Amino acid sequence: MLALILACFSTQAAYILIPMDEEKQANHLKAYGIAFWTLSNEVEIEWLLNYRGGSFLIPSHPDIQRECTIRGVSYEIIGDAAASSIRYEISNPEVNMEVMKLEKPPKIAVYTPSGKQPWDDAVTLVLTYAEIPYDKIYDEEVINGELLLYDWLHLHHEDFTGQFGKFYAAYKNAPWYKEEVNKSKERATKLGFTKVSDLKLAVAQNIKNFTVGGGFLFSMCSGTDSYDIALAASEVDICEQMFDGDGADPQAQQKLDFNQTFAFQNFYLKTNPLEYEYSTIDATPIHSRTPEEKDLFALFEFSAKWDPVPSMLCQNHTQIIKGFMGQTTAYYKDFIKPSVIIMGENKKLNSARYIHGNFGKGQWTFYGGHDPEDYQHYVGDPPTDLNLHPNSPGYRLILNNVLFPAAKKKHQKT
Repeated sequence: MLALILACFSTQAAYILIPMDEEKQANHLKAYGIAFWTLSNEVEIEWLLNYRGGSFLIPSHPDIQRECTIRGVSYEIIGDAAASSIRYEISNPEVNMEVMKLEKPPKIAVYTPSGKQPWDDAVTLVLTYAEIPYDKIYDEEVINGELLLYDWLHLHHEDFTGQFGKFYAAYKNAPWYKEEVNKSKERATKLGFTKVSDLKLAVAQNIKNFTVGGGFLFSMCSGTDSYDIALAASEVDICEQMFDGDGADPQAQQKLDFNQTFAFQNFYLKTNPLEYEYSTIDATPIHSRTPEEKDLFALFEFSAKWDPVPSMLCQNHTQIIKGFMGQTTAYYKDFIKPSVIIMGENKKLNSARYIHGNFGKGQWTFYGGHDPEDYQHYVGDPPTDLNLHPNSPGYRLILNNVLFPAAKKKHQKT
């Protein structure tokens, strides 16, 4: 009798449901790691968009259950009938839900210099916490064409304009700043460039080609606007003497080519080398005058059936996300191209925090701010301990992008 009961249970308990709602998931961030680990073991997953916060449905296997337990991820065992009922509910044209099939884990690269610690960047921090593998690459690998080896690329908090983060006014005498400048110049010379700005432009162009060819690009903070500024200024010198040894073109503003950019247009450069700002894109000034408790942004609700891409990227257990500062905190909507999809905004401040678009055969996502769980992160601050924030909705947005390249819409019968 016991054997018969166990056999019946085994037949019925055919799926693992990893809930992603607020009440039932103990560790949202590590749940993405379970999804990635499962895909890496050649097991396909159904991502249930807008069903209990974007839950995952996985064929039942003891190893997956064991891995969930080890990593502290909540899960439920359900049978075939329950799984079919969920799919049937989702297939209803009246409900804003959809099934996305996750098939193959993307090969991930993070563009970041050697020597950086994971806590220097929110993406590497959360990838490490979620136990999602990634490779570190930098200028040499990009120039040598190694982006072709990857599906998904994250841009570390980089300055692609060659102005060394515009840290000159505050940190020009700091040992770490001098060391970074010297290393950047040595790297440029080694790779055959006379200026750091020329090297960074070549890197930006290679990343552009990676995206055009079908790659997925994700960037945060200054890796977003400085990247687009570098593309717009590809035919003009915007760096002053202390950055590249000669003065900027006095007609630089008029020579910007906004046709080259991913996200932004009609912005104005901040040409003062002593000003800690690249351009008018960044909405940090208005956010810095907003009380922290009111510095929030809202995720848009997209149609999961008709707009599955932004819907997937916005999966969360809350629609209201607390804001966080950065060198580039958010983007004034006046400078965003009409073709760009705004996925998260602060309507009162007229700023967008989370945006997405297509470029050639590829896609990109820009996310303003430095660290979703550190409101105002300063140079030298200690790392964020994600063990204290396992359910962070701000970090979930990063991980949505990590899984995004693995997705394929599953056609269902109603």
